[in-house]
Formats: sequence, C-alpha cells, structure tokens
Amino acid sequence: MAPLDDLAFFRRLAHAGSLTATARELGLSLSAVSKRLKQLEARLGVELASRTTRRLTLTAEGERYLARGGMILEELSELEESLGERRAELSGPLRVNATFGFGRRHVAPLLSTFCRDHPGIEASLELSGFPLSLGDQAFDIGIRVGEPPDSRLVARRILANRRVLCAAPARVATLPPLRSPADLSGQACLLLRENDSDFAVWRFQRRDDPGVEQAVKVAGPLTSNDGEVIMRLALEGHGIALRSWWDVHDHLARGRLVELLPDWQGVRADFHAVYRQHRHVPARIRAYVTYLEEEMVSRVPPRQNDATAIRGETSP
Repeated sequence: MAPLDDLAFFRRLAHAGSLTATARELGLSLSAVSKRLKQLEARLGVELASRTTRRLTLTAEGERYLARGGMILEELSELEESLGERRAELSGPLRVNATFGFGRRHVAPLLSTFCRDHPGIEASLELSGFPLSLGDQAFDIGIRVGEPPDSRLVARRILANRRVLCAAPARVATLPPLRSPADLSGQACLLLRENDSDFAVWRFQRRDDPGVEQAVKVAGPLTSNDGEVIMRLALEGHGIALRSWWDVHDHLARGRLVELLPDWQGVRADFHAVYRQHRHVPARIRAYVTYLEEEMVSRVPPRQNDATAIRGETSP
C-alpha cells in the first residue's frame, strides 16, 4: 500500500501548494513533510517539485506523477464506492466549488442540510470569484453558469435563470421612456466589473421572438467587482442593473425593484452542476447533484414566461 499512500500524500501536497500548508492540513511538522517528500523522490529516483516553505512548483515528472497517480486514486475510490453502494448511508469526501454570491445564498445552506442528513459525508465548499478547474483543484462538483465546453465533464442543470434589467422605483421615476436596449446608452448603468474595460456589453432577446437579439454598450459612474455591491447600489437608486433572476426575484415581488423593457429579456444564464465523466460516478456526488436539482425549485421560483419552456426541457 506504500505507493498508494505516496500518491495520496503527493496529491495533497500539490493541491495545498506548499510544504507549510500541507503540514498544517496533515497535522505534521514542516520537517516531517519535507522528509517524506525527499523519501518519495529517492524511491522514484526523480525530483518531483522545486520548493520553498511558502511555495511548491511541480517539475515535469511531478506533473506526470500527479496526473497519472490521480487517475489511479480516482479509480480506486470508484471501485470502493461501487463495492459499498449497497449500503444505505453515503460517506466520503465531497469537494464543491461555486461562485461567491450564488454559493453563499444557495449552495452553502443546501450543503449544510445535505450533510446533516448524511453525517458520513466529509464536505468542503470553496467559493471563488471565477469558476475553478475541477481537475487542477481536485473538486468533485463545480457550480457553473452555462454548460462547460469540456466534453469530459457532465453538466446537469439545477436552476433555469435569466438576466433581468431593473432599477429602484425612485430611479425609474427619473428615467425617460425606454423602448429598446439601445435607449440604455447614456443612462447610468451599474456595471459589474470583470475586466479592465470602461464599459460593458449587455445582451437582450425579444420576448415574443427570442431569435431577435440586441447588444448594447453601457456605462455608468458606479462599478464594482462584487455582485452584492451592485445589488445594493440598485436598491438605493443609483442606476440600472442587469442581474440574475435568482438574485432579484424577491426584490421584484416586494416592489423594491422594477423590471424595465417589458418587450425584451436578458439572455439565459442557467446554473449547472458539473462533474467529471467516469465509468462509475460515486453515489455521494450523484446524490448531492440530485438534491440540488430538487431543492432549487422551491428556493427560486421560475419566471412566468419561462415556466412552460423550462418544464419541457430535460437536463443535459
């Protein structure tokens, strides 16, 4: 079993990114972790990583050992999972990545209740500004907007979602008539800054003919790289926002925000749970994705004009 133990140790080391972080995670001294890595390299006869106490960089041999070794560990985990699948309880690690806003609002509370119902699960949720690589970061599930371009990933939709153009009632009272997206030019729009551009491009579709699309460059005096800040600015009447339905539906229902351009709608931005394609996907992963699908229905009501289409679609 020593080679498998070494594989597991090296994968943890690579994902932690430094000797210090690995020592902290394993509850070992820094010298013990360094010694074990040296012993592994001596056994293999190659240098796997160049390192300081703060940073670790894999060599070409280390990258190969991690990639091939990770596949071996995954296959072993799948084998053990399949042998024990007759048992009713779910157990084992469940590593999830999601973006900050949606992760805090929905993924975290649902992971909490899932782990309460399945105490054998060892869960880890990492929130980030942008989606992280499942393979590089060793995540089991990623919560993403849109379907992934990588054919090696399975995507199951957990929430039908659209962008919604809206503003606070006090702000709407000061606006000139808006009849098409082009009328947004010159208006104070609240921009979610995801790059260094001084403007954003907002895309819309005709409600009565989604094949008709229109894109418009917008700008405004207030920007932020955080969606919650943009929401607060919109609620306080600072400008027009284009936000996801999951984020604004309650504010619209309570009259805190008003939807604009009734003949147009933002483009689809559905949420998917993605995971790597395996011959045998562990039961805990399949169970959590199914749980997300079932529970999100009650957490975010569908838009009326999207409800029929949503019911007629199947998850990828």
